Amino acid sequence: MNQSIRNIAIIAHVDHGKTTLVDKLLKEGGVYRANQHIEERAMDSMDLEKEKGITIKAKNTSVHWKDKIINIVDTPGHADFGGEVERALRMVDGVLLVVDAYDGPQAQTRFVLRKALAHGLKVVIVINKIDRENAEPAKMYEKVLELLMELNATEEQFDAPVVYGSGRDGYMMFHLGEEKKDMTPLFQTILDHVPPPFAKPNEPFHMLVSNIDWSDYVGRIAIGKILGGQTSIGDPVFAIRHSDGKKVRAKITKVFEYSGLGTQETAAGVAGNIVGLSGFEDIDIGDTITASEEQHALPFTQIDPPTLEMQFCVNDGPLVGQEGKLVTSRQLRERLMRELKINVSIQIEDSDKAGVFNVKARGAMQVAVLVETMRREGFELLVSRPTVIERTVDGHRHEPFETVWIEVPDECVGPIMQNLANRKGKLTNMEKLAHSTMIEATITTRGLIGMEIDVVNATSGRGVLSHLFKEYAPYAGEVLTRITGTIIATEAGETTSYALVMVQERGKLFVGPGEQVYEGMIVGENPRNEDIACNAVRAKALTNFRSQGSGVATGLTPASKLSLERAIEYIATDEFVEVTPKNLRLRKRILNSGERQKAKKSGK
Repeated sequence: MNQSIRNIAIIAHVDHGKTTLVDKLLKEGGVYRANQHIEERAMDSMDLEKEKGITIKAKNTSVHWKDKIINIVDTPGHADFGGEVERALRMVDGVLLVVDAYDGPQAQTRFVLRKALAHGLKVVIVINKIDRENAEPAKMYEKVLELLMELNATEEQFDAPVVYGSGRDGYMMFHLGEEKKDMTPLFQTILDHVPPPFAKPNEPFHMLVSNIDWSDYVGRIAIGKILGGQTSIGDPVFAIRHSDGKKVRAKITKVFEYSGLGTQETAAGVAGNIVGLSGFEDIDIGDTITASEEQHALPFTQIDPPTLEMQFCVNDGPLVGQEGKLVTSRQLRERLMRELKINVSIQIEDSDKAGVFNVKARGAMQVAVLVETMRREGFELLVSRPTVIERTVDGHRHEPFETVWIEVPDECVGPIMQNLANRKGKLTNMEKLAHSTMIEATITTRGLIGMEIDVVNATSGRGVLSHLFKEYAPYAGEVLTRITGTIIATEAGETTSYALVMVQERGKLFVGPGEQVYEGMIVGENPRNEDIACNAVRAKALTNFRSQGSGVATGLTPASKLSLERAIEYIATDEFVEVTPKNLRLRKRILNSGERQKAKKSGK
């Protein structure tokens, strides 16, 4: 064991303050200079993470405190990114379970804690945000203990130490009511209760690859905890592939250690430390790196299987290539296969149709993040509505079910209960909170698709929905998810205010004046459950007495713009989201109305 190292992961529900807490640990660990400008949530380095305010990729950092190195892995809190959490837990010996002193344990708290306990990791409880109005830190600590019992924690895991404080304000306390000073109580608790990494320095070098990074200078970098021996630059090694067991000879060209927010090159990596190694042409997550050919592969924990499937297709619309540079089937396939190398929780398959790829994932948000990343890289593509991955058990059709928690204002409980009933949801618990009601239900994954939009609309943005995969169970029958129809453009061209004023009488607009539309594109929502066709580009007939703009701009309601994630959940099975670097468009799969009618009659 290496007594000078501690390896920990920070786990929590979305928005309970993990990444802000890491900021303060970095500051007190001497990562920043005294006069250095510190960016908030420094660990959320991706643009998407900064915009969404969530962690998407698990990331490594380290701080030095009292001559000890504390390696910290910041993990996502959203269940869609469970693969990132699984990988992070392979590298650490303990976890900081961060819980909001007002909200208490939530859906993803349960998810990440269950994974940590299954790995046998030591838990340090951090009751965070005790400065929040109406915070109840003592009560929330009791709820965490109840959760530990519910998840069958061992006696040692149940006796987890607890600290209270505020990551934002930079203080922690061993007991409530103590002086609000600094982060020392948390550092001290980590050193006292998280064991040094279990590693065998006297054995030949071996390491399990838990993450992959990329550098333009050295190529693929394998990240993991060294479980035995040590390795230096120039050492010959063997990479044992997780996929087929093949052993590939390689040579270590660089060894990276984590230091603050970056990496630094070092001559050697020692047992127990989390390092990055380069020198491999091709290495994947789950592969084992060993010093000799005689050594065996290390076991790799299987990731929870995907429950949703979607199609990624080449854009075949009339506006293809006008906004993105990467539009071909070959470019789309290469990009998806590259994603497969670094994201173990998705699966990608070629379909029987040219230019169509099946992507299986854990949730709509995970896919939306991938698509958003691709559009920023210059891709144009079509994305279908998610469908659930079914199984056959004893000759019967089974589908995935999830537990859903919805926190809503008291006056909105009725509409939400009705929505749940429409989606075949079954109420399992209802709890009255201080200023809201918590509804717990079991619902099919199919029924959950698009529900977040309904909760936001029904509660004027005040409702919070979280969910967790429960089990595969018998098929629940038809589920009514979208009860509205669409307004479809019949003509191509640029939309006019004159035409849109008339279109909006039929429903809600998705486009504004001056936008390019084409036949088969969805320009609005019809409140009735049927599709209607409208001309959105009609120009006003001009006379000597009337100017083009008179009397049309008044009364035009601003268009409703859906985010990518909302658009994917909104569309029906016969529709696509067209994604380009500049625009999101909703459209029918078959653009021509005559061909659509033929397909409908033939039952395709």
